[in-house]
Amino acid sequence: EQVTSISQFSDVRPTDWAYQALSNLIERYGCVAGYPDGTYKGQRAMTRFEAAALLNACLDRVTEVTDELRRLMAEFEKELAVLKGRVDGLEAKVGELEASQFSTTTKLRGEASFMLAGSPDFTSPRLNSDGTRPADPDETTVNYDVRLSFDTSFTGKDLLRTRLRAGNFSSLPFREGVFTLDKATGTADSVNIDRLFYRFPVADSFNVTVGALVRNTEMLSFIPSAYKSDILDYFGLAGASGTYNKATGAGVGVSWRQQVEKGNPYLTFDANYVANNGFADSSIGAFSSDSGINALTQLGYRGQNWGLALGYRYGTENSSQRNANFSSRVPDGGDTNSLSIAGYWSPVDSNWIPSISLGYGYNWASGGLDDSQSWMAGLQWSDVGWAGNAAGFAVGQPPFTGGENNSMLYEIFYRFQVTDNISITPALFYADEPATNRFNDAWGGVIQTTFRF
Repeated sequence: EQVTSISQFSDVRPTDWAYQALSNLIERYGCVAGYPDGTYKGQRAMTRFEAAALLNACLDRVTEVTDELRRLMAEFEKELAVLKGRVDGLEAKVGELEASQFSTTTKLRGEASFMLAGSPDFTSPRLNSDGTRPADPDETTVNYDVRLSFDTSFTGKDLLRTRLRAGNFSSLPFREGVFTLDKATGTADSVNIDRLFYRFPVADSFNVTVGALVRNTEMLSFIPSAYKSDILDYFGLAGASGTYNKATGAGVGVSWRQQVEKGNPYLTFDANYVANNGFADSSIGAFSSDSGINALTQLGYRGQNWGLALGYRYGTENSSQRNANFSSRVPDGGDTNSLSIAGYWSPVDSNWIPSISLGYGYNWASGGLDDSQSWMAGLQWSDVGWAGNAAGFAVGQPPFTGGENNSMLYEIFYRFQVTDNISITPALFYADEPATNRFNDAWGGVIQTTFRF
């Protein structure tokens, strides 16, 4: 007789290889019968008559199900017609949207940062043209920095980047000087294009970057530092602001990476050329000394959780010079050479051991400029408190020549990763007798809230 549950067979066990298939035939289609003694005899050979009887019973049940579906379709024919019409309408609208969208290969990436910052007792060393002293830049301020990047790929391996940026920072103390913030920009509340370049591969190991607005440090394979506070600008430059001077303008760069098996250490080499006056005045030749030429090279060796790099930069007159003031240019008739060595190591797993970053730079110059050197050391812990949060401490000396210009700089921060897209970073920083505060001690703090989308 027809059985209704596989448990009715005394000789069928869940460990049998066809148990699930037999269960489906019994409980879903009800087309399996056993022997009078309550057994299925699954190990015994089947006769052709038995096979025909089983197949016939199952086909009858499938036909019954099909007939039920036909009756349901007939009963809900009007409703199905309405749904089909709606689906056809949605498909037509999606087609119109795809045809009229900006680009199927362009993605928008945005970053908006709000900074509540202050630096008590910070005094401007400058005077107005009439001899009066400007307002002291020591008030608590609220500033913003907004970046919108349009990243376009035509082949899946190349990148055309157009970035818009706006901010309302004034000069001192956070857009120049020893307390220059990483995200400080001053555009008088207007929106400017601050990146426009194209990167493409020319072989498995080589990438080429060309642009009318490109930054030399962004054409490197990597910056040899694991310290990422995004607070003070100096501590993001591997202790060598002379080499990694963030020169931005018309430029071209080549990057090479050794091809190795995944997980193995590899060599990198980068060379780039940036005329940092080229974007300010298009009448200046990109290959003349007036254009502020920056030639940067880096030889690096990198593993999964460590890296080491040797860097060198040559700068002509008018090239960007990130000295103790962090905002000057090489004077007419002068030039600079900067050499650096830097490296980092990070623990593979998050624990109480921090990542370690060390960097040193030496700068020699002509045209009345003094030789200088700089260094930094940074520790950063990940997943502090809970996953995603980070904390760090850094100490160093921006380019110093000895004597009075020998300031030490300190920074400590804690980053709350509120969500995947929102972070809040309180930080404190201190400098002893910096030149940009008339050789008086200075300290400051910031609460930086960043939204990424």
